[in-house]
Amino acid sequence: MFVTGADADVVVVGAGPVGLVLAAELALAGAAVLVLERRTEPDESMKAASINVPTAEALARRGLLPAARQVQREVRERAGAPVLGGARFTGHFAGVVLEPDLVDWTRPELAAHAAAADTWLVPQRELEGLLADHLARLGVPVRREVEVTELDDAGEDVLLGTTAGPFRGRWVVGCDGGRSAVRRLAGIDFPGTDPELTGYLAVADIAEPELLGEGWTWSERGAYRCGPQPGRLITAEFDGGPADRTAPVELADVQAGLRRISGTEVTLTALRGPATRWTDNARQAATYRSGRVLVAGDAAHVHPPFGGQGLNLGVGDAMNLGWRLGAVVAGWAPDGLLDGYDAERRPLGARVLDWTRAQTGMLRGDPKSAALREIVTALLRTPDGATWAVERSSGVAQHVELPGEHPLLGRFAPDLPLADGTRLVDHGHDGGFLLLDRTPGREFARAAERWPGRVRAVPDGPGAPAGALVRPDGIVVWAADDAGAPGLPEALHRWAGDPE
Repeated sequence: MFVTGADADVVVVGAGPVGLVLAAELALAGAAVLVLERRTEPDESMKAASINVPTAEALARRGLLPAARQVQREVRERAGAPVLGGARFTGHFAGVVLEPDLVDWTRPELAAHAAAADTWLVPQRELEGLLADHLARLGVPVRREVEVTELDDAGEDVLLGTTAGPFRGRWVVGCDGGRSAVRRLAGIDFPGTDPELTGYLAVADIAEPELLGEGWTWSERGAYRCGPQPGRLITAEFDGGPADRTAPVELADVQAGLRRISGTEVTLTALRGPATRWTDNARQAATYRSGRVLVAGDAAHVHPPFGGQGLNLGVGDAMNLGWRLGAVVAGWAPDGLLDGYDAERRPLGARVLDWTRAQTGMLRGDPKSAALREIVTALLRTPDGATWAVERSSGVAQHVELPGEHPLLGRFAPDLPLADGTRLVDHGHDGGFLLLDRTPGREFARAAERWPGRVRAVPDGPGAPAGALVRPDGIVVWAADDAGAPGLPEALHRWAGDPE
């Protein structure tokens, strides 16, 4: 614990999945963390229904994949679905289902991340519970019913005014959603595109389900989908966007929208749990950092919820930021390390925004969009098209630009079996760097001995490169195919700071 003269080294505002992941990563780095949340209880409204491969692997790196798999089994059992081992998630693009049988699962980026890819049916509510348990085990306090109303970045620390009194942190991170108080109070601009549609996500009792089409159905008003679970509905009506995004969602709202889109008089008799209103509003923070204030998750970017991209993008933000800010708090961060958060994550966020904007264009009911949908559908129903789309929607194609020629650089470390029967992810539970070394004389491991508290050498494994340095967020920052390869000492200094 490093805090002096403040309530915490880092105050995380927001106890959704992004805030919980970030707080846990900071705690693993030794920082004193306090989480503030304005809600009394966790949000029970329907949100993302699944996680992608980088999120599943992030859970695996921290030893949480067994818990996620248990959640998946329970979700399947509640839905009456079979428990399928090895099933791979493909999803859809603007309602065009990506057929698993068309995907080339032997493609390197897909094959390298197969071990955790069968764990995807983890809805956001259940993920939040899993992460809350993880954070509790780490001893991080979460203060609820605390709303941030003021913010003063004094240069050495940040003072927050809240409904529960003042809090002071050396750093503050806003993980408080698309209408982030932290982002607004820090003066960070949020440019983007305005909404064209109003959407609803709900599970409902339907009196006449036979009136509705199965899967995705388009009309002049927009599109809707029934299933795959009984009563699950998602609608997208191009009405110019809702007058009040924050108004409670009532049964009548969902029914009226569904009737207008479907052109039927279908009746919904009840909602099974809170429903969610969504739009195609797409915005991104002009910067992810202003002084000692940072933003992550929906506080940094908002867009339509197609494929749960927002949840997974936010978890990626938290994994990327957590170890960096933890290094700053601990005092060993090399120059520019924290600046790398904005430099790496904002380009990825911009690409996801465009990925979802393109789907909005295909969902419209006008003749031009229908023609576009027909052409894109034909492309996505080819092996190359389906594989390309799954690589991107699953997250395995994400990478950051790093100097060097090795194909692993800037990419998530492959899921490697090691010589002792473990896997690479099994060695990352403490949140440090991992150094893979399969040189005969353990030359790379010896070079890293001066970083004993930050870098852990792991046993070699078949098919692995000769050496690879993996950041705490799973990104490979140095790799070599032979024992005499240069660059490891420089990479260790650049990423893990000066030796202890």
